[in-house]
Amino acid sequence: MAAKTIVVTGGAGFIGSNFVYYMLNKYPDYRIICVDCLTYAGNIHTLRKAKNNPNFRFAKINICDKPAIKALFEEEKPDIVVNFAAESHVDRSITGPEIFVETNVRGTQVLMEVCRELNIPRFHQVSTDEVYGDLPLDRPDLFFTEKTPLHASSPYSASKAGADMLVMAYCRTFNFPATISRCSNNYGPYHFPEKLIPLMIINALHDKPLPVYGDGKNVRDWLYVEDHCRAIDLIIHDGKIGQVYNVGGHNEMANIDIVKLICKELGKSEDLIEFVEDRKGHDRRYAIDPTFIHDELGWLPETKFEDGIKKTIKWYVDNEAWWQDILSGNYQKEED
Repeated sequence: MAAKTIVVTGGAGFIGSNFVYYMLNKYPDYRIICVDCLTYAGNIHTLRKAKNNPNFRFAKINICDKPAIKALFEEEKPDIVVNFAAESHVDRSITGPEIFVETNVRGTQVLMEVCRELNIPRFHQVSTDEVYGDLPLDRPDLFFTEKTPLHASSPYSASKAGADMLVMAYCRTFNFPATISRCSNNYGPYHFPEKLIPLMIINALHDKPLPVYGDGKNVRDWLYVEDHCRAIDLIIHDGKIGQVYNVGGHNEMANIDIVKLICKELGKSEDLIEFVEDRKGHDRRYAIDPTFIHDELGWLPETKFEDGIKKTIKWYVDNEAWWQDILSGNYQKEED
């Protein structure tokens, strides 16, 4: 396969950084350009090992800054742009929706417009299953497919749905060469500590309360982050232009069961669990049918949840310095 140059936006975040490492490892001849403006969820220290690779470059740029994005793309002439850059925390979207619209919608449009102006061959939008809304707990036979109507519940998911609609409009109006993937909840290394699994691991390690929204019975379909990276790899190389691909693990778990599993794995008492007031508009169940991507591209998740969660817990135990820097705020004060 001919060597390519790939721009990865949001590459200092959770899934983006895992994708950077996955691609550098799998394609040693590829040039990987990471674009990230290092908001609170971007961590330059996550990319320490990548920065030792001569085929890796980091550029601190906001995706809404069109002149800076265009200058970088003109210089690097990427073959593919993969857009992970997004505000992604639902709770933050409830308290401050504006930045979600700015980054997730306008930022995506800026990237596409620059790609269009420079005739960049391929653009991939990393979206979320949350654009579909939620499913009832008493209908385990129902799943999200690529044909499920968009029915966003939060300002976050609405902004991602808006971006998806823009991508599809660019495909139709301008014959823009884009694909979209909508993935279920990811877990694994480098996950920002405000999210459920890392928060519970870190709190449990410190014997702190484990706050669980509502009754804890909200169900999510969990996918190990490396399996998600493999799916995107397949889509950007072999996926059909204009197509949406749902990426899910058939790993449905209630939040409370995950928290109990973490307690058991770390030898902590379930007495640490503390039920708190539910999130506004809290979706009850997400579940993806990944049949289409399996039939089209041969993708299937390889990591069972019971294995992936053990690997994830071990990673957090072994990499305390990484998350302690985040908890203290030092990760934002220091530059590598």
